Amino acid sequence: MTTGADGDPVQLLTPGGERRADSRYDRYLSDLDGDHGGEVLAALYEDLVVVRRIDAEATALQRQGELALWPPFLGQEAAQIGSGRALAEGDFVFSSYRENAVAYCRGVDVGDMMRVWRGNANAGWDPFEVNMAPTQVIIGAQALHATGYAMGIQFDGAEAAAITYFGDGATSQGDVNEAMVFAASYQAPVVFFCQNNQWAISEPVGLQAHVPIALRAPGFGIPSVRVDGNDVLACLAVTREALERARSGNGPSFIEAVTYRMGPHTTADDPTRYRDPNELEDWKERDPIARLEAHLDGLGLLDDALRERVRAAADDVAARLREATVHMPDPPAAAVFEHVYTEPNSWLERQRDHYERYRAGTDESHLAGTDERHHAVEGA
Repeated sequence: MTTGADGDPVQLLTPGGERRADSRYDRYLSDLDGDHGGEVLAALYEDLVVVRRIDAEATALQRQGELALWPPFLGQEAAQIGSGRALAEGDFVFSSYRENAVAYCRGVDVGDMMRVWRGNANAGWDPFEVNMAPTQVIIGAQALHATGYAMGIQFDGAEAAAITYFGDGATSQGDVNEAMVFAASYQAPVVFFCQNNQWAISEPVGLQAHVPIALRAPGFGIPSVRVDGNDVLACLAVTREALERARSGNGPSFIEAVTYRMGPHTTADDPTRYRDPNELEDWKERDPIARLEAHLDGLGLLDDALRERVRAAADDVAARLREATVHMPDPPAAAVFEHVYTEPNSWLERQRDHYERYRAGTDESHLAGTDERHHAVEGA
């Protein structure tokens, strides 16, 4: 079931900051209407500002040579924060490489977010400490992982759900479609969250999807919804509904969050080669932070104290991120052989031995050459 006959996205907060009533989704935002509703809104605002600062700082670090690569999520903050804050502690996340705002919601240390992108680790964090799998670079593979995990939840009889994140381009991958087949067949408690940011690297979404992406899921027997991906309240509400459905034994759901990638696909990409700059201007008017600011201002909540608190939080996170990245120790060379298999085996140990003997010989040759040059200088 999609919203509206033509699949119009659910929108609870207009670009101008006006709250819209919705008979279906208002009950999922009841915490905004209570005595602490202002605190909840302020916390969401802080989240949006802080993760945008994380993205900006990481992008700057890559440009300064401190990171090998970075996948920006500028413009997609509301989709990630809204859905990320809907998760319960026991839910498990399977993401792509772009969901660092979701990682922030799960409590991942900002320094750990940088490990893979600096080339210092195969994975940045322990997935079982935060209930979030390591970032997946293979497009769409995480959808299968999430469905398998959700089937495990089913077998265990647990009241939890899995959620998997991917982009619009990934919906053309076999893995995502196969995952939906299994999820529908077994009615697995999994939420498929597609961030349709309009561009699959350099190809526009209209090239591969001539109807809304959310219309694909019902073909597998999975209910779907389109949501304004720049509306943090709408993303929070629809994800809460989907997770409620999953945890109550009613099977999978598919969410298409319609948003926009304001920056490059990664810092190795140049979007000016394929994207009309007018698109950026159009989407700036739908900025997720600006619309929540307008809403808070209309409620009389956007005062100097809140602005200062949020600014200080963003500055603190950015400083910690930079400090952790710049002073991140390099791993031992032999660490490349760790965690390849669950148990050691002779084939891998033989490779490790060859590698260590090669490195020892290289180091000795280097030292010998250094000594010879040193003596030559002294003799001169």
